[in-house]
Amino acid sequence: MEPDGSRESPPREGSSFPGPWPSSALGQAFSQILHQFAGQESRRGKARNAALRDLSAVLDAKECDQLFAGSDTSLRGMPEMLGQVAKALGKYAAPPEGPEGGGDRHSEVAEKAAAVGFLFLKLLRKVETAKNSLVCPAWKAGLRHLAGPIYIFAITHNLEQPWTSPKSQGVAGQVLALLLQVTECGSVAGFLHGENEDEKGRFTAVMGLLKPDLNKDSWKSNPATKHVFSWTLQKVTRPWLSQHLERVLPPSLLISDDYQTENKILGVHCLHHIVLNVPAADLLQYNRAQVLYHALFNHLYTREHHLIQAVLLCLLDLFPILEKALHWKGDAARPTTHCDEVLQLILMHMEPEHRLLLRRTYARNLPAFVKRLGILTVRHLKRLDRVIIGYLEVYDGPEEEARLKILEALKLLMQYTWPRVPCRLVVLLKALLKLICDVARDSSLTPESVKSALLEEATDCLILLDRCSEGQVKGLLAKIPQSCEDSKVGNYIRRVQQVSEGAPYNAT
Repeated sequence: MEPDGSRESPPREGSSFPGPWPSSALGQAFSQILHQFAGQESRRGKARNAALRDLSAVLDAKECDQLFAGSDTSLRGMPEMLGQVAKALGKYAAPPEGPEGGGDRHSEVAEKAAAVGFLFLKLLRKVETAKNSLVCPAWKAGLRHLAGPIYIFAITHNLEQPWTSPKSQGVAGQVLALLLQVTECGSVAGFLHGENEDEKGRFTAVMGLLKPDLNKDSWKSNPATKHVFSWTLQKVTRPWLSQHLERVLPPSLLISDDYQTENKILGVHCLHHIVLNVPAADLLQYNRAQVLYHALFNHLYTREHHLIQAVLLCLLDLFPILEKALHWKGDAARPTTHCDEVLQLILMHMEPEHRLLLRRTYARNLPAFVKRLGILTVRHLKRLDRVIIGYLEVYDGPEEEARLKILEALKLLMQYTWPRVPCRLVVLLKALLKLICDVARDSSLTPESVKSALLEEATDCLILLDRCSEGQVKGLLAKIPQSCEDSKVGNYIRRVQQVSEGAPYNAT
């Protein structure tokens, strides 16, 4: 036989709340508020403003102190209804979609967010009061339904975005802090994956709420969704992330595949986090690592330096995982790796590239690729020679980042492929001497510390070149110090000769 409290009024037309509503006066008040949020478009603005006032009044009412009193059968279903109210409030304060959402619309969203944030603070304080009370055992169920929507609201408006203001960010920060306090979590990471191994976190619930807005047809309808997803994903690390791989990989790939560079970079950062925090075995399963590789490789044809930087860093961490699947038999040639394929494309792009930002980006990552391939870099020597010599000839601005990184790559290249260096001796020697002369006579705004770093690196390369060529550099430079008019250039050449004769050499 069912209790009397189970005979509850059916949901009103237009409500998003599934199932029966509580029949108490408190339940009817929340039902009316939900109905106002679900009103017709023409009346929605006024109705929602009225709903906010009504909700504030309900939360201030004395009867609301019994919100989580589980003994009252008339309040059965109240936690679920509070969750629906929280979702409606979050949707009300969501930023507008598309280009029409700018200027005045953004300031309007910030005002709405501040108002909603104050209501969430009231609601969380009710939960905290019930938590400390012995007569309100239903607070856990209420918090379970409230935590996800409130968290998404807080992250949406806590980050600095076009739709936030200092006031809305401050209120959202307070909401997040109080949510962590009520849930007894020391950090957002603990809130998401649990404070210990036995505790189940709330990441699954949060992703369940974000999922409807993370498919290919809807992920742009709310511009905050991608940022909430990305920020939340970064907080979940190894070993917790692997169990959520099926939830986080598809939206990360979707965002990275967008036509807007900003979204591509955001998606690549998400993919990089997944690569770093999911075991290799899980990424190799079902060919996921190959899917990641091809998604990233396609971005290398772009000319956006920020995107290229993000992609190359991600690929460098993905290569060890991909190579676990390669099997090499000692009696055969080593197979071409994914790193070979990427370096070949990078060098092809580097050679004719004239944009300084892209040149710096490529040069910045070249040493890591040489180090990754080691002796196998010999496969790319011809093109590497042309790129290195070409980049050493071009001034790169006051910081000289490109030329410094190219010199670092050259040192690594000579260390790994030293048997092939003697046949390139003359070409490399000319390029390094020309660089030393150019830098020593440089009268531009380049800081002296940068000039000194360039000269030191070039000198180290000359010393290494001499050792790889069994002292040939020393012989070729024998008469230069006497005939050189520039004392600075002469000093560096003498240093090469002295080290070649057996003096200590400290270069790495």
